[in-house]
Amino acid sequence: MKALVYTGPKKVELRDIVEPTLKDGNIKLKIMYCGICGSDIGIYLGAHPRAKAPLVLGHEFLGKVIEDGKKFKKGDRVVAYPLLSCGYCLPCRTGNAHVCNTLGLLGIDVDGGLCEYVSVDEDVLYKVPDNISDIAATVIEPLAVIVRAIHQSNFKSLDVVAVIGAGPIGMITGMMLKHMGASKIFISDIDENRIEKAKEFGMIPINPKTENLEDITKAATGGEGVDVLFECSGAEIAAIQMTDITRVGGNICMVSVHKAPHNVNLRDINFKEQHLVGTRVYTREEFRQAVEYSSMIKYDLEKIISHIVPLKDSEKVFDMIADPSCATVKVIVDCTNI
Repeated sequence: MKALVYTGPKKVELRDIVEPTLKDGNIKLKIMYCGICGSDIGIYLGAHPRAKAPLVLGHEFLGKVIEDGKKFKKGDRVVAYPLLSCGYCLPCRTGNAHVCNTLGLLGIDVDGGLCEYVSVDEDVLYKVPDNISDIAATVIEPLAVIVRAIHQSNFKSLDVVAVIGAGPIGMITGMMLKHMGASKIFISDIDENRIEKAKEFGMIPINPKTENLEDITKAATGGEGVDVLFECSGAEIAAIQMTDITRVGGNICMVSVHKAPHNVNLRDINFKEQHLVGTRVYTREEFRQAVEYSSMIKYDLEKIISHIVPLKDSEKVFDMIADPSCATVKVIVDCTNI
């Protein structure tokens, strides 16, 4: 079968590899689509600390069941909870297996789904609602990241919210906040294509190259600042500004993973009694909730997908994402087009 394989820094190859064999409790899936995640980009660049070549990439995949299993029937569309936890460490023993001390993921620590077929434990699979499209279903895994982030943030209906970074994660954050009743959603990015896309989703876009995010958000909140801020950019300037933009007693949720230490105004955290919280992935229950939410915001999820690349051309996908002229937002690979 064909698979996109990471072979070393800035190197991927479309290779012929052996189809997976079924283990006890596993079920075979024909992969339909697989999304490209920021972590896949990090692997491609050689910057991921755990991913080792050769590796089949991809953890955001939609598959179709090949033969009846114990829980699923032939033809069922399913998505996989891709986290790999040890089951023994303190986080696992205390209900926090999603942040296991040795947490792994499909497509990072073991082969993933950017290929034609996978063999997956039935227990980690969730049936996709019949009323959503294949491409919308492919975005369920990143949607689960946002479900967790919103839970961590203590967001409440009618809150005024700022999202820094209008990449796929930031954009889906805005979508979910709109669905959950945010009164205003400000979203900042320097990419004009993403600014225009955010307008389509009913968000209030701000380009920090030409506008002042703090001034605009405070003008809209009587000088107080936003109730909740989601940092989705990983940019140093965002770490510096986020306490200024957030009101007294407000909540700041770190959704992006900053790759280096950045300056943060810790005095604001004290003086304004702000709440700063991290978020990483999602629990099993939050992944299940994301499957349900996907049918509620299915049309927005479809619109976020800017490019569909055939598996046969997938060796070029990372160059395309890195090229500003391609104006990518969310890219998925059609694994049936070989």
